[in-house]
Amino acid sequence: MISDVLLSEGQKRLREEVIDFVKWVPKRLIVDMDADKVKYPAEFLEEAGRRNLLGLRFPQKYGGRGLGWKEEVIALEEVGVLGTSLACLYSLVSIVGEAIDKFGTEQQKEKYLAPMIAGKLKPAEALTEPRGGSDFFGATCRAERKGDYFILTGYKRFIVGAEGADFFLVYAKTSEGDPKRSMTAFLVDRCPEVEVKYLYGLMGTRGGGTGRIFFNNVKVPVENVLGGEEGINRGAEVFYQMMIPERMTSAAGALGMARAALEVAARYSDRRKAFGEKIRRFQAVSFKVADSIMELDAARSLVYQTACAIDAGDDPGRLRRLVSESKAFATEMAWRVVNNAMQIMGGIGYTNVYPIEKMLRDIRLIMIWTGTNEIMRLIIQHEFYREFLSKQIEGRDIEQDAAEADAVEEKVYE
Repeated sequence: MISDVLLSEGQKRLREEVIDFVKWVPKRLIVDMDADKVKYPAEFLEEAGRRNLLGLRFPQKYGGRGLGWKEEVIALEEVGVLGTSLACLYSLVSIVGEAIDKFGTEQQKEKYLAPMIAGKLKPAEALTEPRGGSDFFGATCRAERKGDYFILTGYKRFIVGAEGADFFLVYAKTSEGDPKRSMTAFLVDRCPEVEVKYLYGLMGTRGGGTGRIFFNNVKVPVENVLGGEEGINRGAEVFYQMMIPERMTSAAGALGMARAALEVAARYSDRRKAFGEKIRRFQAVSFKVADSIMELDAARSLVYQTACAIDAGDDPGRLRRLVSESKAFATEMAWRVVNNAMQIMGGIGYTNVYPIEKMLRDIRLIMIWTGTNEIMRLIIQHEFYREFLSKQIEGRDIEQDAAEADAVEEKVYE
């Protein structure tokens, strides 16, 4: 976890609150979720709401605490030790709440945001489609206006929380032409025309209610367009804003997942003996621990820097780069750390005597969801070049320090 010297007293207290909440989560719930005996742990969100630990960044008038991204990262690292399912369900309040807080009408904030923060309404985000995963604007869900309501039709899949959600943030096309100007975000209440099918046999990240959603001519009033009448065809704006909480929550949760795996393996290495020595005395083991510590600390530094940049209102393009870096680096770090942990523990790490095998199955997904890490790299290099090439050289022009830097006839670019 982050060093205490970098935290205010209020941030330390928040961390302790979240640690206490994480301790409260029953072992049986985690085990039953992984065994697919629990499809949706409503009590988890209800308890978090009761403790006022949901929607930390949102205004106090709606039940939030009015805190920043740094505080959210502090909380998410601790929740992350519970694994991807519970961390994701916890994050959905932040993700869907972001859309309502930034774009919603006052009526929508009172109806959805406040009870969601209280743990009384469970949200889900219906974004992914068979033809529109990374290609968000290739989505085919449609909503046709009929006076003061829309008729929503289509199909979404891989929706975490689908099984237990009370309402859904849904993106659908509402006009022809440029997809970036024809998408609208809706708040859709669960009703008979919203058909949820819990059918996925997941490798990991189980028990979070991940399912398919069919919208069978759902009647959605205009007042449920995110932002009301003014929100029609402005879904792209919502989507771009949503990528901040989508990816930051993944990055922050990955810190906790990696830390948990490292701690289990480190404790094991100090107990397990081979050839008369604790195995942590062997370089092959201790170097894996050292590598894991370095990567975890590096990822945490990047994620916290990004959180501070968001709170400070940095340049939007730079934020897109930093958020993408955080998501890609932290999730890949977690994957490497959990693999190191399994290698340190050997065969016993591959069994369910320890939670490492579950962590490995869980963590594999976080490099895929909320935008694959390949998409993150596209964004990172694009935003870097956009910013870098727009600037004049401010410091020393290092290119001129070569012995024959003036040989312009040798500098051929085409």
